Amino acid sequence: MIYKFFIGKKLLKRLNLGVLITAIIIVLFGCMNIYSVGGRYYMKLQLTWLMLGLITVYVILLFDYMFLQNIAGILYWFSIFLLLLNDFLLGSTTKGATSWIKFGNRAIQPSEFAKLALIIMLSKKLDDMEGNINEPKNFIILVIYALIPMILIVIQPDMGMTMVCFFTVLGIFFAAGLNLKIIIGGLNGILALVAIIWNSPLMKPYWKGRLVSFLNPEKYELDYGHQLIESQRGIGSGGVFGTGFLRGKQFKFVPEAHTDFIFSVLGEEWGLLGGIFLLILYGVLIYNMINTARKSKDIFGTMLCVGIISSLLFSVLQNIGMTIGIMPITGITLPFMSYGGSSMLTNFMSIGIVLNVGIRNKKLNF
Repeated sequence: MIYKFFIGKKLLKRLNLGVLITAIIIVLFGCMNIYSVGGRYYMKLQLTWLMLGLITVYVILLFDYMFLQNIAGILYWFSIFLLLLNDFLLGSTTKGATSWIKFGNRAIQPSEFAKLALIIMLSKKLDDMEGNINEPKNFIILVIYALIPMILIVIQPDMGMTMVCFFTVLGIFFAAGLNLKIIIGGLNGILALVAIIWNSPLMKPYWKGRLVSFLNPEKYELDYGHQLIESQRGIGSGGVFGTGFLRGKQFKFVPEAHTDFIFSVLGEEWGLLGGIFLLILYGVLIYNMINTARKSKDIFGTMLCVGIISSLLFSVLQNIGMTIGIMPITGITLPFMSYGGSSMLTNFMSIGIVLNVGIRNKKLNF
């Protein structure tokens, strides 16, 4: 329950400012790159989302994170309801995927919120199970909860978010101590499932093209490979030191440069050093989150942090990887860097949850 509008001093002393400050720096760095490619309009919107994100963090810090455990079922099933609305009634199709519900000239991406609700639900279940994930009954229950939203996301089809959810769940299961034989067997099962989906009507030609074009982008230069080729040219032209802020030109030929391919802008204007700087920031952010997970007072708090860390880590590796041609192209945004309201808001919700776990890692004595 929320009893106060102010956070107590004892709690504030435990606040991991490293997490919050690093996230803000990444957003501001992203805003500079968004300004380069999208101008003031998108930069102002992104700054607005930053302010809303910080307000969201503050609100989340007002109540004990155990409150999330009490409403985990509500959050999970409401996210499933939104996915159903998106898939079968209200979803808007863009570039072959029905991933957005539009409200006028704005839209929300239900899968972003479903991902966070899934983390909360799995964390609650693992806490209820006292972490005994290798009990067959427990494992089956967890898999069912994981599969429901992932299937609805596959139907869209949003392969990028499906991959994020999969590796998020994998991270949670691994940290919970799932037998490695089961993990390996599960990965083999996923490969078989991918093969089935690949040859089914769910996998549209557009997504097949995007997923295979990174292996030989020149072959698909006029369609699926165009985005990657232009991205590689932009990053390559940046060299070690970059062309300089507002001096980049090549990224203007990259579709979705202010969202999915924001790293192309960074690579051209800030060069290799700019990319290393960003990776260091992500490293600091994840390191602080890992420390919070280790110090959590319960399984629920630890698994919340692990799920959020897994989601963040995979999203960073996948997004940067696809812009340089070592990962398949998906619609995954670069956390805190890419323009986008749904992703920005859910990222700050995640930050708020991790900070909440950190400030309430032991009982307070008044």
